[in-house]
Amino acid sequence: MPGKVLIFSAPSGSGKSTIVGHILELHPEVEFSVSATSRPPRGQEQDGVEYLFYSADIFRALVGDGKFVEYEEVYPGRFYGTLKSEVNRIWGKGHVIIFDVDVKGGVNLKKYFGDSALSVFIQAPSVEELRRRLVARGTDTPEAIEQRVAKAAEEMTYAPQFDKVLVNDRLEDAFREAEEMVDDFLSR
Repeated sequence: MPGKVLIFSAPSGSGKSTIVGHILELHPEVEFSVSATSRPPRGQEQDGVEYLFYSADIFRALVGDGKFVEYEEVYPGRFYGTLKSEVNRIWGKGHVIIFDVDVKGGVNLKKYFGDSALSVFIQAPSVEELRRRLVARGTDTPEAIEQRVAKAAEEMTYAPQFDKVLVNDRLEDAFREAEEMVDDFLSR
């Protein structure tokens, strides 16, 4: 029996992973859906924890076998997607699924899950702040940061396709707003 779904999407550096982590701390019934990707791990990322890491060829084979709820080629040769097996694993435990996905993935997941999902678009207060956060994160090259900043401008046009938009200017305020959105949705 399908359950509820929380979808958090944002341009890189907007704080979505931090906010998703906060929601997970507050709600033991909510479980993180580990996305699949064809990109290599960054920093201390571990396979099966932050992402399921596959080569581009294996990812394409999984697509061909119909194993994904949704997937995107976010950058050339860089795929991200949600495996059906991950959705079934979490729902099989009676848990609510929480997704931390790119913007196009978020739109696709909302279309797939419909009213069973709450979709939240998180944005930084400005492109300049977004760039500053990406630099401070220290996980990307300057070229990758500029690529992400350029992509963010395009991704912000997707905000109206989400149920809610959350501007992450002050983290404490963003936490409180996210809590209220999630609590309201889960109580229905």
